[in-house]
Amino acid sequence: MAIRNLRYEGDEILKKKSREVPEEEILSEKIKTLIDDMIETMHKYNGVGLAAVQVGILKRVIVIDLYDDKGPIVLINPIIIKTKGEQEVEEGCLSFPNQFAKVVRPAEVVAEYTDRNGKRIRVKAKELLAQAIAHEVDHLNGELFIDKIIPGTLEYVEPEE
Repeated sequence: MAIRNLRYEGDEILKKKSREVPEEEILSEKIKTLIDDMIETMHKYNGVGLAAVQVGILKRVIVIDLYDDKGPIVLINPIIIKTKGEQEVEEGCLSFPNQFAKVVRPAEVVAEYTDRNGKRIRVKAKELLAQAIAHEVDHLNGELFIDKIIPGTLEYVEPEE
């Protein structure tokens, strides 16, 4: 496992659309290594989610960890099928360090994805998980939270030494 280099604000790759992982690649060592590296990288920077594009790989792979007893979730080729309601949430992004703003996200999402074992799963997510899935799927589509913020809510927080 290895810590991957994050891509930051202004990097053109963040605006690009990620490609589906072909069926035959899902269980490959290459994808398993990418997933493990992404989880390690996300944990190093205390992130809740990370999309492959944020480490420079244009593949539809996301990892999410709500730091509950369930451990990290791996979503390959995720799609949001349905959304319900709205929630105004405080959001940050590992590609925009120390920047936080309010964003309107769905209160609930129904998503389908392939897990790291190649099984297709449908999940109904609420609150933080719904927010994280919506945020990370946006990344796969080249959309950034900074473009969706409620005007006047962006804050820069000085990093602690």
